[in-house]
Amino acid sequence: MMRQYELVERVKAYDPDANEDLLNRAYVFSMKAHGSQLRASGDPYFSHPIEVAGILTDLGLDDETIATGILHDTIEDTVATPEDIKRLFGENVARLVDGVTKLSRIEAQTESERAAENLRRFLLAMSDDIRVLLVKLADRLHNMRTLKHLKNPDKRRRIARETMEIYAPLAERIGMYGFMDELNELAFAELEPEAFESITKRLASLRAGGGDTVKRIESGIRLTLETAGIAVEDVQGREKRPWSIFRKMQLRHVAFEQVSDVMAFRVITRTPEDCYRALGALHRRWPMVPGRFKDYISTPKRNGYRSLHTTLLDRARLRIEVQIRDLAMHAQAEFGMAAHWAYKQRQGDSGAAYPWLTDLLEILEHAQSPEEVLEHTRLAMFQDQLFCFTPKGELIQLPSGSTPVDFAYAVHTTLGDTCVGARVNGQVVPLRTQLANGDQVEILRSSAQTPDPAWDNFVVTAKARAAVRRHLRQRERAAMLKTGEALFDDIVRRLKIALSADAISAALGRLKLPDQSALFLALAKQTLAETQVMEALVPGSGAKRRARRKLPPVSAQGAILVDGESHVGGMEMAPCCMPIPGDRIVGLKLAGKGVQVHTIDCPRLAEAENAEWVDLQWAPDVASGTARIEVVVMNEPGALAQVTAILAQQGANIVNLQLKDRDRAHHRFVMDVEIDDLKHLVELISGLRAPSLVVSADRMRG
Repeated sequence: MMRQYELVERVKAYDPDANEDLLNRAYVFSMKAHGSQLRASGDPYFSHPIEVAGILTDLGLDDETIATGILHDTIEDTVATPEDIKRLFGENVARLVDGVTKLSRIEAQTESERAAENLRRFLLAMSDDIRVLLVKLADRLHNMRTLKHLKNPDKRRRIARETMEIYAPLAERIGMYGFMDELNELAFAELEPEAFESITKRLASLRAGGGDTVKRIESGIRLTLETAGIAVEDVQGREKRPWSIFRKMQLRHVAFEQVSDVMAFRVITRTPEDCYRALGALHRRWPMVPGRFKDYISTPKRNGYRSLHTTLLDRARLRIEVQIRDLAMHAQAEFGMAAHWAYKQRQGDSGAAYPWLTDLLEILEHAQSPEEVLEHTRLAMFQDQLFCFTPKGELIQLPSGSTPVDFAYAVHTTLGDTCVGARVNGQVVPLRTQLANGDQVEILRSSAQTPDPAWDNFVVTAKARAAVRRHLRQRERAAMLKTGEALFDDIVRRLKIALSADAISAALGRLKLPDQSALFLALAKQTLAETQVMEALVPGSGAKRRARRKLPPVSAQGAILVDGESHVGGMEMAPCCMPIPGDRIVGLKLAGKGVQVHTIDCPRLAEAENAEWVDLQWAPDVASGTARIEVVVMNEPGALAQVTAILAQQGANIVNLQLKDRDRAHHRFVMDVEIDDLKHLVELISGLRAPSLVVSADRMRG
């Protein structure tokens, strides 16, 4: 453990103007506050914050950040309060310590809720001052280095999994690849101990059998560059970490023996121009592997990472990965945002400057569940990147597999919401088209457009997916409020009594609901029984309510309007009869699900005679519905063409088509068809029965 003077000397070595008094007071305060507390290893607990501070000094961070590292556990694990920290060390340090404080006291029902809440609070604190993330990563790194001392294996695995799923990707996102590699490696050793041991042993065996291959290739690279007259600061060679090799084995579905690029080298030059000169010299000396060259100098990664990447074939046909960068790029690659902080004279830096963090915060604001928070943040942090351009030449970075919809949301949320089409390299393309590196994308928009539910099936960015789902939830909520209000009005109408605002307020109190919106939603979802609402409104009325065991008469008066959209607003079109505008309909209340819309002659209704019913009527503005038709045709050329031609002539659109069975003479098709109303369906079936190659055409039920 570092002594007080050693820590101060390390900080003063790179920052002579550091506040020595602040560091000394923080050291003494933390040591006294933690007192006799011990870690699982048996070491004094105070050793942990000092080691965290030591890691931060390796990054060259300012005195306030070092003090935060020393104090980061005092609020949670000692009697110290935020007020104490603010009074003794100033507002900035107090804010940083509060942002980094562990969140183990969060009460949550599930592990995913705890992890999501931790991540949410952490990112919000990080957005205020990015130094929070730097201290938290140092804290997690030291905890992972000492993870083996925890006796509970389940707790070790939970911490390792959280490290691999959240903290390592965060380190990668801010360009701290050294932290990312070590965090992944330590987590991998805990989560997959057998695989870790196997790969480690194979690397040792390979090293013993091949001699010092790394030194040989490293010397060859250095000699090649010196011969070409290129000044280099350093050439570094190393074997890849077991975690990196294991990941390649999983991604490529290959065994260890088939992973050929197990060695990586770095060439550190003096200038960016020397990077390209070095690349040319290496490509003249060794053949490159096609498709394995990337230029992150001209198009940096979103986290600021810059380097040239290439893969070469050694004389033994061994693949070797080479990264070429200058000194500034190397500092950025090793320490990422920490290096950026040091270069900016340690001035405050807001996380809002980093677009990926802004996107994550937007997702956190609108996510509905803990699982959705974790899904979207992992999507945003894990995926590889590609580069596309706006018509004005602005560079947009996206995950691999992104579509024009993802591109639109990356530019601006409003552009994504109103996207109706796209031109890629001047050509109009479907919105589900996957973009490629270098594509120029122009988004076509309309103010009347809203996000399409189908987009959720092909968008890949977390921001786009979260925006689509947010819109669908808002749309669903508005429709459910409308349905619930109609059900409530129906209840009031059957009570045959005028209810005052006070009576409704009293009923909400009896039902333990905050407002009428909550009541409407509960009615639409059928999580609240009709009798409960009646009893709450007029005590005694629920028990006297006449059991509605028979189908209600279909009447326009008082009937609830149905807009025809399945699964929207608590109304679901029954799959057994698939009602369409023009059918006489009735609603079947399903507890916890909502109202299921059936045709009045649906055979399934006889099976639910004890259920609660509600009068329904098609809304006047319902423009279309989906009907299921069974068509049997002769097994002859052109039969299906005749059927589709008739559908086109009648203005009907096929949304699904299935070949159910066939024999030598006949084929039987089942198709879901968008039509206007019942009259349109009757005309369509009549038209389908006319051709000689059509044996039969009928509407399907069930």
